[in-house]
Amino acid sequence: MATLKKTTRKKPVKHSISAQETVGVLGLGIMGSAISSNLLKAGFDVIGFDPNPVCQKRLAKAGGRVAKSAAELGKQATYIISSLPSANALIENAKAIASSGKKGLIVAEASTLDLDDKAAAKKILDAKGIILLDCPLSGTGAQAKTKDLSIYSSGQSAAVKKMEHVFSGFAKANYYVGSFGNGMKLKLMANLLVAIHNVSTAEAILLGKNWGIDPATTVKVLADGAGGSRMFSVRGPVMVNENWDEATMKVSIWQKDMKLITAALAQTNTPAPLFAASQAIYNAAMGAGHAENDTAAVYDVLRRMSKLK
Repeated sequence: MATLKKTTRKKPVKHSISAQETVGVLGLGIMGSAISSNLLKAGFDVIGFDPNPVCQKRLAKAGGRVAKSAAELGKQATYIISSLPSANALIENAKAIASSGKKGLIVAEASTLDLDDKAAAKKILDAKGIILLDCPLSGTGAQAKTKDLSIYSSGQSAAVKKMEHVFSGFAKANYYVGSFGNGMKLKLMANLLVAIHNVSTAEAILLGKNWGIDPATTVKVLADGAGGSRMFSVRGPVMVNENWDEATMKVSIWQKDMKLITAALAQTNTPAPLFAASQAIYNAAMGAGHAENDTAAVYDVLRRMSKLK
């Protein structure tokens, strides 16, 4: 791996963006909408594409422009941030962008997807002189709204450097981690930790409640101590308020990430007993009807297991 390079966000700067430096956002879901909103606030000209009319209206309301297709996005943008839900969506949109034939376009692929699928998309775009970077994001949808994201950028270093001013418009830090694909490796490592910390947060809060300690007090006190974690700080309050209906990472989507981590562990013969134990809890969340809820709903699973009403 290349020497780690980190660039952090400085004080907000209003950019004077020319028409040739328009930033496109491909996929306007939870992450994509937050990214586009922050880029608009930072002064960028933003154009986005998503087949969902609700997502389109949200972008237009925020002040962005809506493209009719990924191909149109490729024609108008100098840089594209791709945040997509599946490998099929990535390949389909890569073909559409490639059809624009805009040599020199840089696409930062920020989704959490299998490395082989990202490599396949890269091959499609390479043929047209379009650069694909592997740039997954570390952070939840709630964190994305406040620019509390870290980017694990990998691929052509010169292209990453060209996009640094764009990255600073929606993230707090960018870590350049070397060759294409290293970003996804770091992202899966991060998500392994997230999976465990999310469940351990629920365990600690539930233990306190069973002991008669107010959950809100638990979060306030422990978040600032040695046992705290980012997931404890981010998802602890959601568990306390039981407002997991407002999902920033749906349990159903998280299952995709869990499968990717499981495959990576098997491929590298890496033992991960804590991660394996957490999988059963997320599976139970799916069975308990929490598929569309935030992953903080694992608290409800453990509460039912303890028979605490």
